[in-house]
Amino acid sequence: MTVLTLLRRPAGLPTMGEEIVDFLKFIVHPRPGPRLAAHRTGQGLRADFRLNAPWWRLLHWAVLLWMVNIFVFAPLALSAAQASGAVHRLDIHNLPWLTALVWAPIVEELTFRYALRRPAMIWWFVPLMAAILMQGAGATSVLLAAVALLLALAPLWYPAQYRWHNGWTAAWRWRRRMHRAYPVLFHAAALAFAAVHLYNYQLNALNVVLLPLLVLPQWVTGLVLGWMRVKRGIGASMALHAIFNGGPLLLIGLVLHFLPEVAAY
Repeated sequence: MTVLTLLRRPAGLPTMGEEIVDFLKFIVHPRPGPRLAAHRTGQGLRADFRLNAPWWRLLHWAVLLWMVNIFVFAPLALSAAQASGAVHRLDIHNLPWLTALVWAPIVEELTFRYALRRPAMIWWFVPLMAAILMQGAGATSVLLAAVALLLALAPLWYPAQYRWHNGWTAAWRWRRRMHRAYPVLFHAAALAFAAVHLYNYQLNALNVVLLPLLVLPQWVTGLVLGWMRVKRGIGASMALHAIFNGGPLLLIGLVLHFLPEVAAY
């Protein structure tokens, strides 16, 4: 199989331009479906955890996010941090590879975006995952996250007559209410995702007005990840999250290795 074959756009897959247009329309009027066309489709739980898109399309979205954040939103966040004296907690000499590439993509996506297509899980799964997220990466929280994920996937293994329907799917009247409230749900998830990343900073005497500016990149990224979760599935949003986190860490790692004098400066 040649590289050209791997990069060939599958039949029915929208172009990157078409996906960008779909994203812009979506964030104006969020709705829980339908999914975008892909080389693998499906509506079940198994399909939800597939990528449902070529890996290079997810890379395209990661590159787009990097460019938008670097040239538009990151300068605003940096200016707000400098004006307020906020200091980022990242230690470039102890890069959090496992947290950024595994923990955050899985736990944060399950916390903030898994329920975007399964709103009945808001009442029990989201609070459970939020509690696990607040504990941070560790042996106990990893075990709890694994148990929570197994509970979320329980309908895959239970016979139909024994499935806990009310825990995963909402009654029709609740579906109608959730559909009307869906734009609020979607944007609240993106804002909550951004707000959690305020923990990345040591906040001194920070003006409250400047707080949103510090997490503008995470807010925009959260919008794209939310769209990806709804349109492609939770597997695609996890993968994009990991790629997005990995790019800056890889760049920092390369600088530390090849240009240590620059990092020291």
